[in-house]
Amino acid sequence: MLRFTGGDLDFLTSARGAALLADLAHADLSEGGALTLIGRLRRDFTARESSAALELARLRRDAVGKFGAQAAGMFFDRAALEQASHPAARAWRKRLLEGAPGTRLLDVCCGVGADSLALAEGGAQVVGVDLDPTRTAMAALNAAALGLPILFETADARDLPLEWLQPAEVIFFDPARRAGERRLHHVEAYEPPLSTVLAWKDARIWVKLSPGVQIDQLGDYLTGAARLDFISAEGELKEAMLHLNDPQAGAGHRAVMSIGGALHVLETQPDAQPVVDAPRGWLVEPDPAVIRAGAVAQVAAAHDGALLDAEIAYFTCNLPPTAPYLRAWRIREVLPFGVKRLRSWLRAHDIGSVTVKKRGTAVTPDVLIPQLKLDGTAGCTIVLTRSRGEMVMLMCDDFQGGNTLRGSDDPRSSEQ
Repeated sequence: MLRFTGGDLDFLTSARGAALLADLAHADLSEGGALTLIGRLRRDFTARESSAALELARLRRDAVGKFGAQAAGMFFDRAALEQASHPAARAWRKRLLEGAPGTRLLDVCCGVGADSLALAEGGAQVVGVDLDPTRTAMAALNAAALGLPILFETADARDLPLEWLQPAEVIFFDPARRAGERRLHHVEAYEPPLSTVLAWKDARIWVKLSPGVQIDQLGDYLTGAARLDFISAEGELKEAMLHLNDPQAGAGHRAVMSIGGALHVLETQPDAQPVVDAPRGWLVEPDPAVIRAGAVAQVAAAHDGALLDAEIAYFTCNLPPTAPYLRAWRIREVLPFGVKRLRSWLRAHDIGSVTVKKRGTAVTPDVLIPQLKLDGTAGCTIVLTRSRGEMVMLMCDDFQGGNTLRGSDDPRSSEQ
């Protein structure tokens, strides 16, 4: 993985570099075409110039999912692009500042400026800070390309000058959650660690955390004016966001879900009591942000439903739910778990194709499906889970339409 230098940026922003990048925007950048392409480039450019331009051209194509058409004129390195916040998370942070134009915001560990750009577009007065001078240079180029008046500085998050901290009304902190290819799973192993925020006394503080962060690691951070948001996009968990010194913080957390381009926000009720009952007519799977925010029992109650098991993030209800962050299957029959019993049911119902979902069981679809000896024309969905402590098989109609939520023992997440 190429690590860009200031010299690389000087070349890429020169007339020669810009012309080369424009040419590469329409070139075959696949690995198969790389040797031919590099051979052609080496006639007019040095090996370093060719490598830098080719890497950035590839990054710009890879960045379209996060930045859309804007990616074509932006600057990244591979690690910074991978850590750049998902559009859903950036949209949520912009929404948090609605009604407060001109908010003075300090973006600490800003990388190439993904959140700085979004927050400035939302009207904030942003200063971005990062330890890597090449990244702050890239962030400044990105802001200039979008016509946004953002100041970027190079400094260590653990030693920020008071003249930057004191004016800030909001501080957004995005520490590195990876060391090379290795993920960092404890908040005090982040670089810099979460405890860095303890030196920032008065501002509202937002901290981007891993989507799978263990809440018990947050300890005293979640006292007083604090809360957690869990942010998902199209049924995939993207990040957690810690709020500190937030005057609007309630007693619970929030599930923030981007579905079809719209944000849906659910505030949790910590005192919601789970109701566990026998399976009803429809199996319901909540968005993983709802699960991580601890709101399954609350959502079940809102739909006159009941949990299958106190430890399982499914519930059932008598009517199909209409909330966009819920996915439902009509239950045809509930059976005690057993491969022979399952095979018999499938034969009796002419089932030749199945989708297997599971939660709360060690049985895996890859092991189970070959044992079923499918030979029929119809299809169904099999859900392996627990109901009031007993292993069961829910025989369901295949899902029709709606979200693409993921079913497993744990909410699906991807690090951003």
